Amino acid sequence: MKKIIFLVAALAGSFAMQAQGIDFGIKAGANFSKFSGDLDSDGITNFHAGAVVEVNLMPTFSVQAEGLFSSQGGKAKYDDGGVVGVAKDINLDYISVPVMAKFYLLPDRLSVMAGPQFSFLVSDAEEAFDTKSFDMAAAAGVELKIFAGLFAQARYTVGLSNVSDVSEVDVKNNVFQLSVGYFF
Repeated sequence: MKKIIFLVAALAGSFAMQAQGIDFGIKAGANFSKFSGDLDSDGITNFHAGAVVEVNLMPTFSVQAEGLFSSQGGKAKYDDGGVVGVAKDINLDYISVPVMAKFYLLPDRLSVMAGPQFSFLVSDAEEAFDTKSFDMAAAAGVELKIFAGLFAQARYTVGLSNVSDVSEVDVKNNVFQLSVGYFF
């Protein structure tokens, strides 16, 4: 009996998903990132790329989740043996999972989005500083669906957690992203 109820619920859920619509896609673009906090840094340019899934819940609201490889960081300024202002690129590579609530201002065309981003460190600059393996951020942006599945996005991500493993140092990621993508 439990198996039949589960089967009916699963079928009903799949029909509801079909009615609401699920769109899969890919995206890639540029990251303009820097550190904020105790580390004096300038911005660097990197990239991000990955997969996108959008679940349309209502005509004006959907949820979009992404799985991205995102290279972030900054150009840190520090003193090196009496030489002040030496700058060095610090690259931190993450697998980032933003989960965005999307509100359509123009149905199926223009939307604003906001939500959390969970990032897992996969590679860091060895000489920079001890980095934490997890980064939490808040993200907000806009998306324009151009035509036939093609879209463009602009998003700003503000780090909420300290990326440094040294408790006396407060360093957070800040990233502005420009992306293009395609929904299949």
